[in-house]
Amino acid sequence: MNKSLYYRKDGTFTIVQFTDLHWQNGEPDDLLTRKLMEQVLDAEAPDLVLITGDVIYSEHCRDAKQSFRDAVKAVDERGIPWAAVFGNHDTERHVTRRELMDVQLEHRFCVSEAGPPELSGEGNAVLYVRDPETGKPANALYLLDSGSYSELPLLTGYQWIQRDQIAWYIAQSKAAAAANGGEPLPSLAFFHIPLPEYKRVWKKELCFGSKHEGVACAPVNSGLFAAMLEMGDVVGTFCGHDHVNDYWGALHDIRLCYGRATGFQTYGREGFPRGARVIQLTQGERDFATYVRLDGGSVIREPKEHYPKGMEA
Repeated sequence: MNKSLYYRKDGTFTIVQFTDLHWQNGEPDDLLTRKLMEQVLDAEAPDLVLITGDVIYSEHCRDAKQSFRDAVKAVDERGIPWAAVFGNHDTERHVTRRELMDVQLEHRFCVSEAGPPELSGEGNAVLYVRDPETGKPANALYLLDSGSYSELPLLTGYQWIQRDQIAWYIAQSKAAAAANGGEPLPSLAFFHIPLPEYKRVWKKELCFGSKHEGVACAPVNSGLFAAMLEMGDVVGTFCGHDHVNDYWGALHDIRLCYGRATGFQTYGREGFPRGARVIQLTQGERDFATYVRLDGGSVIREPKEHYPKGMEA
């Protein structure tokens, strides 16, 4: 297929973000996950699906590669372009990131890229949403592998987006701006593990949505958020990882957004249904609209507000 992405003639482009499917071996909970995905896809008819990590729960998969194929089947069989970044559970056992990247690329409608082989992680890529008339990029979508677990012996916890990945992003951002007449190209970024700034935005800024667990970010800050501020292109970031958080908030004009956990094979919270985040771009606009579609079909367009201590409603 042609892997280029284009705005519709009406000037819109819709992305569905699934996250934390935790697919195993086709058990009943996996089938509930697929049913939810099918509901969302049929309701939204998106132009692109992005899965932000933990597509499979590799430790419990009999055949991790086949589990990955089964997890994305609902998207690929509908002919919808899709891509996935990896999470910490995708490659805990039985399979490597390189092997799963090869599985992604065997799918006809996958628009992922393996990414530069010299970079940390797999699947670091930039996708462009283009003007349907001119073919010129209108938006950039950065896909970044946020890793699994710290590889430093004296530091435990989750990994972080590495400095070579950040340098690569900066180079791509500069090139996109140069091709855009010197203006930063409005961009979104997708990864699995939240940045430390997700903690700060909840504590310091007005946020929208729910936070039912701590932000399980890396124990150190590698500087991606600062780089995005300096480049002036990224207007929103999207992650998963923390299954019962779905809030978003703006920090220095970058909207830090959680997805809504999709998979039934892992922990959730009573009264907090699984679902998906929907992201809507409008050509010529720097911002985006977003809402959550839940299992069963209901939609959260106006999530509850959270005011930090000291900020009046």
